[in-house]
Amino acid sequence: MAVKNIPYKIYLSEEEMPKAWYNVKAHMKVQHPPFVNPATQKPCSKDDLAPVFCDECIDQELNETDERIAIPQGILDFYRMFRPSPLVRAYYLEQLLDTPAEIYYKFEGNNTSGSHKLNSAAAQAYYAKQQGLTSITTETGAGQWGTALAMAASFYGLHLDVYMVKVSAEQKPYRREVIRTYGANVIPSPSDTTEAGRKILKEFPGTGGSLGCAISEAVEKAVSTPGCRYVLGSVLDHVLLHQSVIGLESKAALDKYGVTPDVVIGCVGGGSNFGGLIAPFMGEKLDGKNDIDFIGVEPASCPSMTRGKFVYDFCDSAKITPLAKMYTLGCGFMPSANHAGGLRYHGMSPVVSQLYHDGYLRAVSVEQTKVFEAAVMFAKCEGILPAPESAHAIRAAVDEALRCKREGKKKVILFGLTGTGYFDLAAYKQYNDGTMTDTIPTDADLAKGFATIPDCAVNRGLL
Repeated sequence: MAVKNIPYKIYLSEEEMPKAWYNVKAHMKVQHPPFVNPATQKPCSKDDLAPVFCDECIDQELNETDERIAIPQGILDFYRMFRPSPLVRAYYLEQLLDTPAEIYYKFEGNNTSGSHKLNSAAAQAYYAKQQGLTSITTETGAGQWGTALAMAASFYGLHLDVYMVKVSAEQKPYRREVIRTYGANVIPSPSDTTEAGRKILKEFPGTGGSLGCAISEAVEKAVSTPGCRYVLGSVLDHVLLHQSVIGLESKAALDKYGVTPDVVIGCVGGGSNFGGLIAPFMGEKLDGKNDIDFIGVEPASCPSMTRGKFVYDFCDSAKITPLAKMYTLGCGFMPSANHAGGLRYHGMSPVVSQLYHDGYLRAVSVEQTKVFEAAVMFAKCEGILPAPESAHAIRAAVDEALRCKREGKKKVILFGLTGTGYFDLAAYKQYNDGTMTDTIPTDADLAKGFATIPDCAVNRGLL
């Protein structure tokens, strides 16, 4: 439904900020299969996960029944610094495209971390502190998650080691410095500081790394360090849960004006920001209350949903994490060094994977040059320089709006603008210089990654 005379920016008051996260799993007809212990080939229990993750996060990870999970006051106090975030009607983009579509975007870049990642960073750092831990470890791709977690760790008084994908650390030295400014230790990954890193360097000399590599190192560091746990910025169910504040605020803002989106679009790397954006809308779709078209947009260079396999796979490259049932390119897949560093993970959120497998959402992949074309267009008319990751959603939103123009249809499009691109100027320079290229893996390239998927009992249908 489309409504005119809507403000350019729709703000919620602090009192309207969500006081509970939205657990879309409570509405799913089919739950994604559980994590599996690779040693026993049996579902992971809380005891299996306890050496790696914070206790409260494990409880949230395993919760399939509660639609609402209260946000502790200590986290709400942190959220007050940057939430609620604005929902923006993209009037100038609509004008430029001359489309009958109404376009809205939820802007998550209005905080120092520059992205949505602070939503889960604050929660997980809070839970680590409440548990009495003294340090945490993590990985980061483009650096937004590392920045957000460094802010949260500093706020709650925790030491943080960040394993940053090497190619991103090289492309974004200033993002690395922001992380260090907040007191965290940054290690380009793969490194020689862990057994997992040394193994990967030996197998792939000169590699620029991947999120799977960095996860391996961060997990190894966590389980071998007293008073330490691993904190993940995407993929897992509890991270998607924390990101549901994006969708809840979006829905509340649209509801103020009686607007229901026809299309909801988000970029997908690990899937948490997209899953959080769509969560309350998807819950209603699962209950038969809407027929929204949900679109996850991934890079053509790392197409885990559009070209991946729905199987059990390791969440990391060194094969030390539990097995997860997800769309994957194989834990050994090494993506090309594209500029969307946050979208370079080999797998996809189990929740998003299950919803995609069951036909409740669709996925598209887009090339890097087309993404930056849309990013520059958006920057010129809407005044925000988007992160390369976010620009994947912009590209798909532009394409949908142009389709509305061709077909003479009036639709309401909502997309997630997950962050800003002011640390991505090397990428914008390549695009402006005309030197940016597209790398799309061949079937042979994908076959190498698929070969690393474990040939285990759960994948052979024996358990």
